[in-house]
Amino acid sequence: MKKLTHFAFVAMLAAGLAVPASAVGAEMTRMEAQIRKEIVTLPYYSLFDNLSFKVDGSKVTLMGEVVRPTLKTSVERVVKNVEGVSQIDNQIKVLPLSPNDDRIRIDVYRAIYYNPMFNRYAMQAVPPIHIIVENGDVTLEGVVNSESEKNVAGVRANGVPGVFSVTNNLQVERD
Repeated sequence: MKKLTHFAFVAMLAAGLAVPASAVGAEMTRMEAQIRKEIVTLPYYSLFDNLSFKVDGSKVTLMGEVVRPTLKTSVERVVKNVEGVSQIDNQIKVLPLSPNDDRIRIDVYRAIYYNPMFNRYAMQAVPPIHIIVENGDVTLEGVVNSESEKNVAGVRANGVPGVFSVTNNLQVERD
């Protein structure tokens, strides 16, 4: 059975927030839970990275974008050690080095998380809104509590100087 798992949900779980079962699909297997735990607890996994995986039997496909090349190899290494995993297809993309993208990441972070609407998210170990920047294009990934939070985050990101476009992939948590 193939499942696509988004780590934004995991970040909320790791922070102690409940995520409804409908948000993460059917009951996850022990192997999927262990893979999730290993990835989310990596020391350099941050809100500027977006990771997901798909399990097909004993094969795990890793997907997403990371800022640090070492994180790509670290994810593969920890997943390889999970019981039941025999094959890994690492499709994680390392984002290009760019001082301009680094500046945009910080500015979008400030625009979103310094807003009173999002202050409570900023205090979490891995905040639920992930900011992916590639060549001036911003993608927001993760989970928020309401449609208004999703819209405000998109508007705030779009207002940052140097941003060419914003793709708002934020999901609204269902009650």
